[in-house]
Amino acid sequence: MAENYVWVYDLMILIYAASVILYFYDFLHSNKRVNKVAFSFLIGVWIIQTLFFHLRMKELDYIPVMTLFETLFFYSWILVTLTLVINYFYKMDLMVFIVNCIGFCIVMFNMFISKQAEPVVNEILQGDLLTIHIVFAIASYGLFFISFLFSGLYVWQTYLLKKKKIFSNIFRKIPPLDKLDQFSYLLAIVAFPILFISLVLGTIWAYMNNIYIWTDVKFIMSFIVLIVYALYLHRRVALGWQGRKLAIWNMIGFSTVVLNYLLTKVVSTFHQWI
Repeated sequence: MAENYVWVYDLMILIYAASVILYFYDFLHSNKRVNKVAFSFLIGVWIIQTLFFHLRMKELDYIPVMTLFETLFFYSWILVTLTLVINYFYKMDLMVFIVNCIGFCIVMFNMFISKQAEPVVNEILQGDLLTIHIVFAIASYGLFFISFLFSGLYVWQTYLLKKKKIFSNIFRKIPPLDKLDQFSYLLAIVAFPILFISLVLGTIWAYMNNIYIWTDVKFIMSFIVLIVYALYLHRRVALGWQGRKLAIWNMIGFSTVVLNYLLTKVVSTFHQWI
């Protein structure tokens, strides 16, 4: 990473930490002024992340999504972007708080990963097709995660209702059950075709470069993810499933997404650059 913009990442960490701390304070004490400041800081995080991404892309002359550091950074940017968009149209402070606790942990973890920016010298890894494949895959992971979060909140709220804890401070911060069910479904239905397109593009890229992928564990696992979420959507649309059992299915679906990403560095035969 070029020394002339390493401070941008450090500044982002500091502002992100301040935003998470203020959101935590608001979670405990429900302070509207603190909430507004926390949200303003989060917007600042998004601006700085975008600037950092632009500077790195300018330095490398390609969209930086090729290394572990870059994919995790891009994923954190996706999470911030999605929370800002969703919260702009529908006020969901608890969702913003939880998602950005995860996003902050990701950028902190990234501090211990090599940030060295090096041009891609392997011609096979150059080209728009592969880049779009990776970008779409990471974007779908972000959408699936927030869909999972809404399903988790749905299960949590049904638990609080069962235990008759409807007057607790936590219960009042959770969106209504119908909203949680609706948003988890909408995000999954957007993420599914994005992941499908990513997989198609990756398959085309592999074919064009004479790479045999049909026995690659990550390729197989990606198809399993698609099947799991296809069954989730089928149960929702065709069978009319709603409520807790569909939320649990969605949560199980996201566990396959996590496993799919982890397989990248462990057993995949040709995804080792990420």
